[in-house]
Amino acid sequence: MAKSINQVIIMGRLTRDPEMRTTSTGKTIVSFSLAVDRGGQDDQADFFDVTAWEKLGELVNQYLSKGRRCLVQGRLRQDSWDDKETGKKRSKVEVVATDVTFLDGPSGDSGSSNAPSAPSNNKKSNDVVVDDIDDKPIDLSEIPF
Repeated sequence: MAKSINQVIIMGRLTRDPEMRTTSTGKTIVSFSLAVDRGGQDDQADFFDVTAWEKLGELVNQYLSKGRRCLVQGRLRQDSWDDKETGKKRSKVEVVATDVTFLDGPSGDSGSSNAPSAPSNNKKSNDVVVDDIDDKPIDLSEIPF
């Protein structure tokens, strides 16, 4: 029998700021929504609700905000319930994130990471700069491996 697979990867922009809450058992959960462009000429997008748990959720809440880009890897989860007002059966599919990659820099530019940069060091670097390099061929017998 074949093994089941439930994996999704989406990349887009947050449509709202992340919302963090705590469950009755003390676990942190963060909810946010991503708009993913369809890539066509019609400028349409698909919208996905995403949840991130514990430390991952705390990082999302700390570093992401509305309009920021990210790549989310996770699994799909379907929830169904009876609407108390109408009595009708309702359902919702959401992405449960297992990894979130921040794609914008701290100021919203297209950097490689959204994490804060390390403080700059104004000290002179101790790197060695070699000015004179001869053009002699390398003797491969001198390499120890």
